[in-house]
Amino acid sequence: MAKYCSNCGAELNDEQDVCLKCGVRVKNTNNKASSDPNAKSKMAAGLLGIFLGQFGVHNFYLGYTGKAVTQLLLTIFGYILAIFVVGIFMVAAAGIWGLVEGIMILSGSINTDANGIPLKD
Repeated sequence: MAKYCSNCGAELNDEQDVCLKCGVRVKNTNNKASSDPNAKSKMAAGLLGIFLGQFGVHNFYLGYTGKAVTQLLLTIFGYILAIFVVGIFMVAAAGIWGLVEGIMILSGSINTDANGIPLKD
């Protein structure tokens, strides 16, 4: 199967990563995520980050257990300390952290799991 440069349309060999005509890096069509049965879903991880991100669920899903435990503990201690004012800020920080990471996953800024396997669409 022939590949073509997305910039200039020149035909490329299967092994080429850079177009020799225009010098643009070509996207690899042999994506590791499409052939790897262990690839995690980008949509699932992003939605978990948006809706349950303050508990670190998306990071547990992607295998980033250190970040996940930190988010979970921040939320738990925040709820415990909510009788004091500082707890409200801890819970809000964990929620914003999860929301931002969920958006980053869906936008493609975070595109691999903890094992370096690309997320599938």
